[in-house]
Parts: sequence; C-alpha cells; structure tokens
Amino acid sequence: MQKAFTYSVTEKEAHFLKRGMRVAVSFGKSKIYTALVYAIHQNPPTLYKAKDIYQILDEAPIVNEIQLEHWKWLAEYYMCSIGEVYRAALPSAFLLESETVVYKNEGFNALEELNDDAFLIFEALENHSQLTIHQVTEILDKKTVLPVIHELREKKAIHIKEEIYETYKPKLVKYIRIRSQYTSSEALQALLESLTRANKQREVVLHYFQLIASKKPIKVKVLEQHSGVSSAVIKALVSKDIFEYYYIQTDRVDLSGEDYNLQSLNEFQKEAYDSIKNNFTSHNVSLLHGVTGSGKTEIYMQLLKEEISKGKQVLFLLPEIALTTQIIARLKKYFGTQISVFHSKYSMNERVEVWNNILENKTKAQLIVGARSSIFLPFSNLGLIVVDEEHEGSYKQHEPSPRYNARDAAIVLGQQHKAKVLLGSATPSIESFYNASQKKYGFTSLQNRFGKSKLPKVELIDIKEKYRKKRMQGHFSDRLLTMMKEALENKEQIILFQNRRGYSPVVECKSCGVSPQCPNCDVSLPITNLERN
Repeated sequence: MQKAFTYSVTEKEAHFLKRGMRVAVSFGKSKIYTALVYAIHQNPPTLYKAKDIYQILDEAPIVNEIQLEHWKWLAEYYMCSIGEVYRAALPSAFLLESETVVYKNEGFNALEELNDDAFLIFEALENHSQLTIHQVTEILDKKTVLPVIHELREKKAIHIKEEIYETYKPKLVKYIRIRSQYTSSEALQALLESLTRANKQREVVLHYFQLIASKKPIKVKVLEQHSGVSSAVIKALVSKDIFEYYYIQTDRVDLSGEDYNLQSLNEFQKEAYDSIKNNFTSHNVSLLHGVTGSGKTEIYMQLLKEEISKGKQVLFLLPEIALTTQIIARLKKYFGTQISVFHSKYSMNERVEVWNNILENKTKAQLIVGARSSIFLPFSNLGLIVVDEEHEGSYKQHEPSPRYNARDAAIVLGQQHKAKVLLGSATPSIESFYNASQKKYGFTSLQNRFGKSKLPKVELIDIKEKYRKKRMQGHFSDRLLTMMKEALENKEQIILFQNRRGYSPVVECKSCGVSPQCPNCDVSLPITNLERN
C-alpha cells in the first residue's frame, strides 16, 4: 500500500491492537508521530528493519472500518496517499505532538568541562527534574540551542528522550454538593444552629437546599448567584468539610433547544416529498430540483425527522459555514438536543467532542450539520445524507491534498453505509442533472414557490445599444435610472452589484464592442497606461 509503514509489535500487543487505533511511532532519528493502525500482519518489510512502536494511545478504535474503506477509496480516486486523507480527516488534537525532553545524568561530575551555556542548563536541571527544548531556549535566550544540547550529550551530562502529549483538554464544569453526613434532617438542623453567627454561610446552606429540590446538579456559579455571596464564602464552607467540589465533563457547544412540531407541507411540497420517497425505493441517490423559495428545506426536515425517529444518524451537508449558522437556528427549534455541528470555524477541542459523540452514537449527535469536512466523521449508523446546494464549487477541496469533492465522496459514503443520498439545488450541476436524465439518479422537480409568490422579474439591458442611441448617463442606462427613481419614491431599498471595480483587462470599442486581439494568438490586448490616459 502506498506510503504505509510497518512497525514491530509483540504478540500481546498484536492481540490488543485493532484497526483504527492510534499508536505513537518513532520516525527518523528522534521524532515521534501519531500513526493509525491499518493492518496487523506477519509480513516483515524487505528493505528496512521494522522498529518497535513507541506507545499504544487508545483502548478502543477512534476510526471505524467503514471510515477506513472510505478513506481508501478517497486515496485511490483522488490519487493521494491514505496518510494524507488520515491527516485531513482527524481533528488535530488526535495527532499527538512530540517534545524533546532533557534529563540530568546523576553520575556526571565534570562541571569544569562545560562552557557557560552548557553549565547554565546543567545548573537548571539541578532544580528541575527535566527540561523541554522550549524551556532550554528560554533559559539561554537563544534560538539555536541544539549545539549546547549536543555538547551536553557528548559529555554524557544529560539524557534525551522524546515525550508525547495530548493537546485536547476536556471542559470540566465545577459543581458543588453537601457532604453525606449532613443529608439527614437532624444533622442539617445541627449544622444550621452551628452557623447562627455566620449568617452568609447559613444563607448559602439554605439556598443550596432550595436549588437541590430540582434534583439537578448545582454549579458553583449558580449557587453564588442564587445566594448572593462571593466565592470566598463558599470556599469557607468547603474548608469546613460541609460542602465539596466535584467536576463534570461537558461539551463546549450546547445546541439544545425546544422541540417544535414541523410545519406541514403544502400540496406541491407534499407531492415532491412523496416523489423523493418513491425514488428511494429504486435509487440510492435522488436529485431535487427546486426553484429558489420553493421550500426545499422543509422537505429536508421531514426526511431528517423520519430517519432520526428510526434511530439513524443523518448528515446534512452545506457548502459554506455562513449557510451553516443560518440553518442551525431553524434545525435547533425542531430537533432540540439531537443536533451537532462540525466545521473548521469550531475550535480544535469542540471538533474532538463532536467526533467522540458521533463515534459513540450519542443522541446529541444524530443530526450532524456541517461543511465538506463532515464526510470524514466516524458514522456507524448513517441512514440519510442531504447535500444542499449540490452544485456549489465550495464542496471541492483544492489545497492541500486530498483534493476531493464532498458531494461525490458523500454519495460513495452513502453506498458504503447503505444510506440514501438526496442532492438539492435550484440550479443543479451538469453532471448531477445528466445522471438524473440517464435514470442513474432519481429526479424530483419543485417549480412552485412557497406561498404562491412569484419569482423576481429579470430584465436584460443591451448597454451597447443604449450607448449607440445615447441613452446612457455615465455608467447607468435610462431604464435603470427610471426603476431606481421609482424605488426611492416608494421608500424602497436598492442594491447595485458591480462585477469589477476600477480595472478593465481588455480594450473594447464603445461603438461596436469589438475587442482587438493579438495578431499571433487569440489573447485580447490589454489596456496600456497610454490608453488609460
């Protein structure tokens, strides 16, 4: 397999390891990298001696079998290595970083042999059990510290080791609870009597029992706000062993909302919905061609709800993050705590939490809304993929590798999960429309706008003709000026779109529109400074 490396493991490690687990491996002389177990075999490499793995990082796979097969297809189809797919797919927090750590050799005594910089580092190791290269750089206030490290190592004054560390840190929220010995009514009465001189502490205890009636864990901040005291008062109660702190790991993003009933579909939407369901009986992929404002999103929501009610996972792909934030507000109302969002604007820690929730098939991750990178998530029970605005070029990854198209990759992902895929657009791409015309995809058309509103009128103006008839005022035609005047008189707003600002790439005749071309090729002649003047 292209660019896959073989490492040696013991028999015990081989029985423990599974495909999709992470391991730390040494690469080169000193670097440690995070690798993914792709295969466990007994075929030693012929061109090099297999090194031992450095460390097993997971107790269970973080990448499932379907993901690995999907990544293999991506690597083959888009002509890249599976390692490049792996690096693009996993949140960077899963790719553990390595750091060179320096330890003191306790048996070294020849301090007179060290120069000033080396002595300074060795002296720092007297007070610290270890130093990282970054700390050595700060101590010496130099960017090049490797010669000093090399000297200390040559003289056997230090030991060097590569340590790995995780960059993901779970979010822990501080909660508070009363000690078990004060839960009985007699003990509580005695406690309140003992706090008669500490009025604020007594108030905290009373407010705590008011809050605990809801039978929910109580945050420290909530208790502070409810009782109107400072954190010092609560700390005093903790130091007296009356209260104790504890922590609960929570997700950084909470999209929980109220569950509303979905809006009922009108007759045209219902007809399109039935057509899509019928198409799914004979096709795994269906194309929905709905004009702008026809209510495609409401049809999506009905399909999403149906799959979620079956306990399935659903992926809702959008081309841009801006669209993601707009549609989340609508989805959150209908699907409450079942929705998770995944895109590049989320922090590293937030993406790790979404990944883990999907991997564990949690309820909060049944509906996943995201941009193109969402196709890499560890789905295990995928029932439906919706690709909205499937014609958008934003689904194509250009740099770096893998240079994949998320729409096409989503169709393959759906086949591997035996899930249905719905492509939606007001202006379908040529390839999708062709596949639908060839009966490879199912096809549904929705040509009526929601609420029977009419499409905006588009009127084309021939600027060249207007110039010839001298009906242009500057850059504006007489028709445009008339319509603008009417809009302003009606207190309406106007938006003017201009395709370029202050730059004309070619020479063009204002009378006939002819652009002179190079006599030797078909390239249009550009405007020179002389012509601009």
